[in-house]
Amino acid sequence: MRLKWFPWQFMVKQVARSKGFIDPILLLSHFNRFAQPSEVWAPVELLRAGTVLHARGLINSQVIQHNMDWVWPYWVERQFDPEDKSFIPRAFSLTQINLTHRNWTAVGIPGYQELPVVDPRGLVMPFFDSWSIDSWIVLPDGGRLIPSREKKVQQKVQWTDSLSVLTKSENDKIQLESEVKVILENGIPVCRIYLKAMALSDGYLIIALRPYNPEGVSFINRIELLKKTYGWFIDRKYLVFFDEKPEKNRFSHYRKGDVYHWIFSPINDKQSGVQCEVGMATALAAFSIKAGEQRYTAISIPLEKGKKLQSIYPLTKTAHQVWQEAYEGCCQIHLPYRNFEYLYETAIRTLLLHTPRESYAGPYTYKRFWFRDAAFIVKALLCTSKIERAARIINTFFEKQNSDGYFLSQDGEWDSNGEALWAMQQYCLFSGKKPPYRWKDSVMRAAEWIINKRVKTEDKLIYNGLLPSGFSAEHLGPNDFYFWDDFWGVAGLNAAAYMARQWEEHRRAESFENESRDFMDAIVSCLQKVAGKMRKPVMPASPYRRPDSGAVGSLAAGYPLQLWAEKNDRLLLTADHLFNHCLINNGFYHDISHSGINPYLTLHIAQVLMRAGDIRFRRLTEAIAEMASPTAQWPEAIHPRLKSGCMGDGQHVWAASEWILMVRNSFIREERERNTLVLCSGIYKEITDSADIISFGPALSSFGSVSIQITRDKGKLKVHWDGKWHQGEKPEIEIAFPEKAVIKVEPGKQICHVPD
Repeated sequence: MRLKWFPWQFMVKQVARSKGFIDPILLLSHFNRFAQPSEVWAPVELLRAGTVLHARGLINSQVIQHNMDWVWPYWVERQFDPEDKSFIPRAFSLTQINLTHRNWTAVGIPGYQELPVVDPRGLVMPFFDSWSIDSWIVLPDGGRLIPSREKKVQQKVQWTDSLSVLTKSENDKIQLESEVKVILENGIPVCRIYLKAMALSDGYLIIALRPYNPEGVSFINRIELLKKTYGWFIDRKYLVFFDEKPEKNRFSHYRKGDVYHWIFSPINDKQSGVQCEVGMATALAAFSIKAGEQRYTAISIPLEKGKKLQSIYPLTKTAHQVWQEAYEGCCQIHLPYRNFEYLYETAIRTLLLHTPRESYAGPYTYKRFWFRDAAFIVKALLCTSKIERAARIINTFFEKQNSDGYFLSQDGEWDSNGEALWAMQQYCLFSGKKPPYRWKDSVMRAAEWIINKRVKTEDKLIYNGLLPSGFSAEHLGPNDFYFWDDFWGVAGLNAAAYMARQWEEHRRAESFENESRDFMDAIVSCLQKVAGKMRKPVMPASPYRRPDSGAVGSLAAGYPLQLWAEKNDRLLLTADHLFNHCLINNGFYHDISHSGINPYLTLHIAQVLMRAGDIRFRRLTEAIAEMASPTAQWPEAIHPRLKSGCMGDGQHVWAASEWILMVRNSFIREERERNTLVLCSGIYKEITDSADIISFGPALSSFGSVSIQITRDKGKLKVHWDGKWHQGEKPEIEIAFPEKAVIKVEPGKQICHVPD
């Protein structure tokens, strides 16, 4: 094989050297030395996504810095401003990417794929990776309200009739408000933008079509005025309708500059469109404002492309009805403490929106499927009683399974089979149903894949018995033998054994259980050798890594998998190490890849600490609540100084899932190895002091449905619960308020008075 490829390597070397470039073969060789040998260098899907991101960044570098007189999105206005704390010098950077304000919020209708995105200043990207709609107020005397240039803007979400994002901007007594939602018109989803403007002098409310979005430039080549009504026809594919006739229409192309500069120019009053070969066409529609009067208008963007629009939903249904049906039956909460309740309820809506059939990790950057995210999303849906929606996601898993049993979303990530099998088992436990027989062949092949994938050699290698070196969870570092993968592999075999017994495949179940024990023995043996080398039992990310922030992946043994008991030494020493060495602003700062505070990994540490009765979990939980955006969302990683998004999607669905799971486990948590349901382990004194009544439920658990209420009776806490257990399930009950003695409840009781 080496001889076969040698001529190509030689040719590449010679061409590179002749042009003065560094030898790419030598560079790749050195690059690979930082990772453990692996059959997959990196998932093709991630390389493709990274290429797309940096290709846009390259275009951004060619367009933005040479045209700073344009009106740009919020992240550009701040990141390119040398006097702003968000400023990033460009110097030798070939690509210019949004690294400081990756925050946005999706609107939409459950069950529908298209998710319009609203940025922190109200800029609306109606279609995936499309152009955007902005709104401004301009006055003839020079007064301007351009939201993307404003330092302070109010924004929030609401769900009175449909999920919507409200943005309010104000300066010098000029006010602009927008509300963005998706409605149904004759069964067709339509992005609707409502605008309200006011100024103390006459002027114009501007609706502007922009060739960019929250990631950067997004080309527009052709804009035409609609002939039979008011609006734009964009690239002969997209329609934008105005509610009324504008007083002015303006168009511009790249060579002419931003249409912003032509608002008051009369020279193109009769222009009906524009073409731009560069792809930077812009347009605006101006609506007059009378001094001191409120001006209302709205625009509609059908989320089906083209002129032939077809209904998707029943003609009689409204968006409000679709949302009501999707939300119906969700676990309810009353927790008036530090916005916890608002964050919980918004997180549920985030899950409902991003699970139209399969699950998405986000509405934009991560609008695709990962088994890793799906496992946590499925668990969060189960915990909010959305059994059917969770089942629908699981049913998409089988489409992604190879003939050898590998559940493939990204090649080279060996955690996926464990995650898929664990999610299936969670569905069975929470629903109280046996696994469907149609899963059987898939489950068996998936478990066999884990068994066959383990490294088994006669050599006494430190990683013998583990899964191979791979890219794992992407954010842990270069290819390596990650314990994260191994713990998920063990959990996957346990899940397969459980389902095999349900199908009365006892021999296969016993085989999977034996393999699971052997797998765990290999992990423990490896950890013992690593601890001997480092002289401390802190679990690193892999046998070849010192303890660093990547060690957070090894906490999977405790949360969510519960492979080890609550107070396992390795587990708690690792959590303690991360708590003491990797926190910034009480959030987990992940040096590797994210280079920011990661909300969902912070909550992983919090879950391990809470499960062990360590009150330090509170600092982490409250910090993540405070770092939520004004629209109650979290990006994948948060800038340590700006508190804005610096990595990944601006609305991360795994993070929303983790908030749901954190709140839920604070009220009820299973310890199945002990056949115990633990209540109130995350409800500390400040929470109980916040209201006379705190409640949660009915919430599904692996034992059955539970409702819990915490009240005060003559100054003392009283806990009341009501359980409807699955057939054959009746757990022991423990009351475990933080910093209080654990109370083991006598069988049959449903009320417990908690002593001071």
